[in-house]
Amino acid sequence: MNIPSKADVVIVGGGIAGCSIAYHLTKLGISDVVLCERKQLTSGTTWHAAGLVTQLRATRQMTELAQYTGELFGRLEAETGQATGFRRNGSLRVATNAARYEELARGASMGRNFGLPVQAVSPAEIKERWSPINTDGIVGGFWFPDDGQVNPADVTMAYAKGARMGGAKIYEQLSVTKILVENGRAVGVMTDQGPIHARQVVICGGMWSRDLAAEVGVTLPLHAAEHFYVVTEAIPDLPRNLPVLFLGDEWTYYKEDAGKLLVGFFEPKAKPWGQKGISDSFCFDSLPEDIEHIAPHLVDATRRVPVLERTGMQLFFNGPESFTADNRYLLGETPEVAGLFCATGFNSIGILSSGGVGKAMAAWLRDGRPPVELIDVDVRRTQSFQRNRKYLEDRTVESLGLNFDMHWPSRQFVTARGIRRSPFHDRMVAQGAFMTETMGWERPGFFGTAAEVANVQYSYDRPSWFENVRRECVNTAENVSIFDHSSFVKYRVEGPDALAFLNRLSAAQIDVPVGRVVYTQWLNEAGGIEADVTVTRLADDAFMVVTIAVSQRRDMSWMKRHIAPQERVSLQDLTSGLSMLAVMGPKARALMARVSPEDFSDAAFPFGTSREVDLGYARVRASRLTYVGELGFELYVEAEFAAHVYDVLAEAGQDLGLKPAGFFALNSLRMEKGYRHWGHDIGEEDTPYQAGLGFAVAIDKPGGFVGRDALLRQKAAGPVTRRMVQVRLKDSDHPPLMFHHEPILRDGQIVGSIMSGAYGHRIGASLGLGYVSGEGGVTAEWLRSGPFEIEIAMKRYAAELQFGPWYDPKGERIRA
Repeated sequence: MNIPSKADVVIVGGGIAGCSIAYHLTKLGISDVVLCERKQLTSGTTWHAAGLVTQLRATRQMTELAQYTGELFGRLEAETGQATGFRRNGSLRVATNAARYEELARGASMGRNFGLPVQAVSPAEIKERWSPINTDGIVGGFWFPDDGQVNPADVTMAYAKGARMGGAKIYEQLSVTKILVENGRAVGVMTDQGPIHARQVVICGGMWSRDLAAEVGVTLPLHAAEHFYVVTEAIPDLPRNLPVLFLGDEWTYYKEDAGKLLVGFFEPKAKPWGQKGISDSFCFDSLPEDIEHIAPHLVDATRRVPVLERTGMQLFFNGPESFTADNRYLLGETPEVAGLFCATGFNSIGILSSGGVGKAMAAWLRDGRPPVELIDVDVRRTQSFQRNRKYLEDRTVESLGLNFDMHWPSRQFVTARGIRRSPFHDRMVAQGAFMTETMGWERPGFFGTAAEVANVQYSYDRPSWFENVRRECVNTAENVSIFDHSSFVKYRVEGPDALAFLNRLSAAQIDVPVGRVVYTQWLNEAGGIEADVTVTRLADDAFMVVTIAVSQRRDMSWMKRHIAPQERVSLQDLTSGLSMLAVMGPKARALMARVSPEDFSDAAFPFGTSREVDLGYARVRASRLTYVGELGFELYVEAEFAAHVYDVLAEAGQDLGLKPAGFFALNSLRMEKGYRHWGHDIGEEDTPYQAGLGFAVAIDKPGGFVGRDALLRQKAAGPVTRRMVQVRLKDSDHPPLMFHHEPILRDGQIVGSIMSGAYGHRIGASLGLGYVSGEGGVTAEWLRSGPFEIEIAMKRYAAELQFGPWYDPKGERIRA
């Protein structure tokens, strides 16, 4: 085999993702592309996929990419001459209980927000569209007319043909054995036929991706699981062109194809596969049947579709598919190796994602940044420990079923838990903490009795912990609460050029006196927010940067890749060795005075101050900040002193009403103040001016900063036409809760979207943060002119909108 010695881009893997990326690169004029497939195109998992093409995803950007996939499938055959089997026959999502209907209705409203056509349907209307169904127990559902189905192998061949037509080279039977890396950058691949040097490499190797990446120190946390479906014999009089049918409550989906029914399962307890590695000879392989494993769901399917009882099964199929630790796929440039990209771990939605993934990845490879905000699937969210095979095996048991499980607000994983524990963990559990998990960290969600913690009930209305969180919020407002914030990430940035480096990265002025804390954003060239951090000046040449847990590797990578060659800057991640507590509430100062000789008065220790102080027998760093809207102090404690510091605080605060509080209360408290959360309220496409964070921008500071030119252009254009607002439902009796992407309407027209929400217990209202758009600019007058409504689960509720916070709008409690 004659292979080229070099290319602009090498793609590893000839499944649907790799072929789509090759196709889309050629559409951008990048034709020096080599795709290496170890066996034959589609021979890994693509060939046996069900080929469902749905469009509603968790965010606007992801939904738009899925919409693009459907549109592309509709024209790809005409462009390439290769049949795809695409049919736009719609889909039905059906509920058998009120909770599932509420979830589907909220999803339908979200779909309307994204411009998707969607219609509520009754059991009788479901029967009209899907006549074989038994509607007993069905309460309703939703019809998505633009969904459909496709032949996965055929559409992959269409991508490949289109890529070849554009100049890309596709090689089968060419195995990549290693990624070539020099000085922290990917420079090509080694194949079994020799090296191919490249400017960029993309891993699209499906279930082989994890191990290939691990050889060069890159974490791609995915694991294969067995995925089951059955195909019936031909069914006489089965209507052709039936919609795809989803019954999440019964863990099943149904697809008509050539007069037969394919019935697939996303069961709640899956079977991981390939724990000991995957054979090099694997090619179009299936796995052994396990009828016993799927029998309960197959029995349910025969009750739901009675014709199955009278029909023979032509095929019992079991094949592997790869699933990630959080059930979201992995996309983008890896944080460990520059120039090494990935598109893998598709959690059984690779076919419907392929067009959008290919388009986004091609633009990302060309421009060096994602074309739209893809935070949910950006590989930089992952953590290094997640490469652990036992962790992935155990998590995969749960992650497959998440495709059909209830997507409750605040739902917690139950598998692969207890990994990262702060030094305060046991004390929190002893006081009744219900532990939540993020990035492996165990964090208190709320505090309750043993029975309350053991019997959590999720809900879209009032979860079982609603009253517990109310008590925690009230205590924070009236007394003092203690929060374990050890999961927050801390970096030390040090060196002769540390100030210049951080000032170039940060929109705010970082050149402040030693002992001051600066709240700032790091921006991209378009002015979008890449990180939302605090920077504490420790010394003339040393700083501490604090960010959120999910950004641990992302923000470190962002810093590393912005250090200029001549800059003398060192970076150190302190997170594992530096614990963090927050004491918040009007009695926080009194508490601190009892445990430390430091003067914590407002005159001696004003807001934004940070210094090392004695606390008990330890030395800690105390910073006067807040994320809850009350007087408070953040305490950074070296790990070996943490238990002592906590015990000293706990004993001193007994008669001050000191109680622990969790992250559910934190979310409620920050919502009342309108404090933004990166990844929910602000992100890569939101500028500080749009987000209402212009106060944190030092637009005229000497030397400028990354993203300044974009902000200057936006400022010159006048009032922003898209702006973050704070939302309060007017219904004060029992208002519904807002969570994510509920439509905001003005005069009956959708003008925006809720980004996050919670019940505000201090003010007794359902609150949200969201963006609204207005052609003439979003001003206070425009907000007052309303009227505004929020659509929640296909119902509308009157709302008030304003720029400022609902609680303590002047910030008097913070600066008391």
